Amino acid sequence: MRFAVSYSTAFNGTDPDRLVAFARHAENCGFEGLYVQDHIALYPGADYGAGELPPTLPYFDPLDCLSFVAAATRRILLGTGVLLLPYRHPVVLAKRLATIDVLSRGRMRLLTVGLGSLPGEARALGVDYRTRGRRTDEAIDVLRLLWSGGAEGVSHRGEFFAFDDLCSYPKPLGGSELPIHVGGSSAAAARRAGQRGNGYFAGGMLTEAERDRQFALARDAAVEAGRDPAALEYTRWGSADISADRAGQLGEHGVHRLVVGFAGAEPAQQHDQMSEFAERFALAPEGAGSGSDRLPAV
Repeated sequence: MRFAVSYSTAFNGTDPDRLVAFARHAENCGFEGLYVQDHIALYPGADYGAGELPPTLPYFDPLDCLSFVAAATRRILLGTGVLLLPYRHPVVLAKRLATIDVLSRGRMRLLTVGLGSLPGEARALGVDYRTRGRRTDEAIDVLRLLWSGGAEGVSHRGEFFAFDDLCSYPKPLGGSELPIHVGGSSAAAARRAGQRGNGYFAGGMLTEAERDRQFALARDAAVEAGRDPAALEYTRWGSADISADRAGQLGEHGVHRLVVGFAGAEPAQQHDQMSEFAERFALAPEGAGSGSDRLPAV
C-alpha cells in the first residue's frame, strides 16, 4: 500500500509558504505524492451533487501549483485529483505536463483526469456539457499520440480535435508517456479507466460492494480493450485516522494507493498529523529514493 497526501487551497488558503511547508513535510515523512484539486471557475449556486460550493473558494491552477511545489521539493510525486480534462486543449496540455515532468526530474506521475460536474463551468469554457465524456476520451488519445510521436510528426482527425504532422517536444522525462489515471464514481468512469487509463481513482459515496463492482468493471473493460488488467492501479481516498487493519482490508480489495487529507486548522496541527500517520504506517524517511528512481511503468 502506498500513501499520498491531498492539499486543498479551498481549505488551506493560498499562502505559498504554507503550501511549501506542507509539501516538504509530506516529503520528509515519506509520502509518495501530493495531489491538488481543480476548478477553473465557480459561480453562485454551483452544486456538484454533494452540496453547494461557495463561489469564493480559491482554487489554484493545479499545474501551476504543482510546478511551484516541484521547485521546492526533491522526491515527492505530483498528482491531480482530478484535472478537468474536457476543459483543456490536449495539444497545450501535452506541452505543459511534459514541461513539469522534465523540470521536476520525472515526478509528474500521478496525473488523474475527470469530467467535471458543474454545467456552468462547462458553458463558460464553450464546452457542451453533454459531450465531455467523448471529449475526455479523445483528449487522452491525443495526449498519448503527441507524447509518442517523433520528428516526422503525428496527425489526428477526431470529433473535437484535428491536426496534421504535429511535433510536441519536450517529451516526458525518459521519452515515455505519462501515466493517466481516471477519476470518478460512475460506471462510465470505471470503464474509461479500464479502456484508456493506467489507473482508477474511485470517488463518490459508494458502499464497499459498489466500489468492488466498479473496480471489477474497470478490469473487465481493460480485458475487452486488449490491455493487462493487472497493470491497472487502484487509488482511493483515505482518512487521517485510518487503522493499519482497515488499510490492510482495502489492500485485499485491490487498492494500491490511499490519498489522505489532513484537516488541522493550523499548519503545525497538519504536520503533527502527517508525522503520526507516517509513524503508524512506517513510511520511508525522506531521501529513500528520488523521483526519477521511482517512475511508475506505463
